[in-house]
Amino acid sequence: MHPDLRALGVVAVAMRAFPLVGGPVELRGALDLERTQAGVMPRRLPAWTKEQYQDPSVYGVTVMPSGVRLVFRTDARELEFEVLTSTGQLDSDPRPRPTGMLELLVDGVHAGRRQAPVGNVVRMAGPGAAQRLVPGEPGTVRFAGLPAGMKNVELWLPQQTPTELLALRADGEVLAPLPDGRRRWVHHGSSISHCLEADGPTGTWPVVAASFGGVEVINLGQAGNDMLDPYVARTIRDMPADLISLKTGINIVGLATFRLRTFGPAVHGFLDTIRDGHPDTPLLLVSPVSCPALEATPGPVSMGPDGKITALGDPADVARGALSLAVVREELARIVAARRAHDPHLHYRDGRELLGPDEADDLADGLHPTAAAYRRMGKRFAAHAFADDGPFR
Repeated sequence: MHPDLRALGVVAVAMRAFPLVGGPVELRGALDLERTQAGVMPRRLPAWTKEQYQDPSVYGVTVMPSGVRLVFRTDARELEFEVLTSTGQLDSDPRPRPTGMLELLVDGVHAGRRQAPVGNVVRMAGPGAAQRLVPGEPGTVRFAGLPAGMKNVELWLPQQTPTELLALRADGEVLAPLPDGRRRWVHHGSSISHCLEADGPTGTWPVVAASFGGVEVINLGQAGNDMLDPYVARTIRDMPADLISLKTGINIVGLATFRLRTFGPAVHGFLDTIRDGHPDTPLLLVSPVSCPALEATPGPVSMGPDGKITALGDPADVARGALSLAVVREELARIVAARRAHDPHLHYRDGRELLGPDEADDLADGLHPTAAAYRRMGKRFAAHAFADDGPFR
């Protein structure tokens, strides 16, 4: 489950250096590590999947480390992490896009957050234009004043920014984490599961829900790329998992990638593949949250001059098989109801229970929730899924 890490050969000056790879530090939430000129880059899909997609955006979102964290024990009072980030910048913008936060948890309690340093910058004239790399330098993030004694430490990487790992330095011993007995929850979804807009890596709704549920989450959410891809289903099939959830539909409607005729079989096939490896694992299928533009109108979508999405499809085409969110929710509920006759561990949840039509003001661009709304979604998911009578009880 955790990628194998190999020593990076970093030399410390003031503190002792510990290898990020091949040493006691575990990297959780990533399924692959790519060697780079600077260090190693975590990826949230296995290496073999790269030959099965053509869209470069898939690679781009899998190296955005939503839910990826370094885990270890230490008696250090100070820690330093050396990283190299990559962020974008439009030529019309005065500065690069925000790099996000690195957050430190000590014994499960938030112990500090630091802005991720700006490293490489990818410049472009506009969305979809040719890209130009402006190479940057690694930066060091320091956490001081940690509690005395041996403690469990987690460093969470920024969910929206590819981050190469170069070094860990500490003024104390660093040991491998001990097993904690938590169940492993694997989740897959769209940008609304990736949570680029969250206020930090522990503010994404899957991480919030996992903290309330007392489980360890692996977030395979892929912004713009929740398409029922077979390689994702096979990845989940082959992973250790005690709990599984899928939140699907918004990308499919927004990009008009399926019709009703093809959507249902694709959902069945995705579920069948997962069940090949996890026949009895609790599996929760969640439909899209509210999105006013797509509730009754099919995609594709475009961004309007007001910064909000608008649907370009024809509502009359729904009768001929086009997908709106209302149709997707009805079809997902129907599929789960039919399959439960032979799969009692399969469950359905209407996504509007996480974020409903009366909360449209929390969709800044008409599609993506605000940071506060993501935290609310995590609490609501946990209240349902981990309840005494919930699917993840």
